[in-house]
Amino acid sequence: MPGYKIFETAQFQKDLDSDFSGIKKKIRDKLLSYIYPQLKLNPFFGKNIKKLINYNPETWRYRIGNHRYFYIIDQKKRIVFMISADNRKDAY
Repeated sequence: MPGYKIFETAQFQKDLDSDFSGIKKKIRDKLLSYIYPQLKLNPFFGKNIKKLINYNPETWRYRIGNHRYFYIIDQKKRIVFMISADNRKDAY
């Protein structure tokens, strides 16, 4: 069965532009080279992946250091929707 596709929402792209302005290139490189390949294979499991409790629709987060990347998964279409990104202190 083929892997998942990644879709970045407008809000996610806006978050990257505003919240990570000083390190945007570093974050983008990390997303493309490390995070997205892992999410394409299995967005449900990994040492930095956690399902958030009491969120509707079901929402997952990917943690890298002090940064959090939130996403939802469409299993029928096999798409991971990146919905927001934030620093830990502002995320929860």
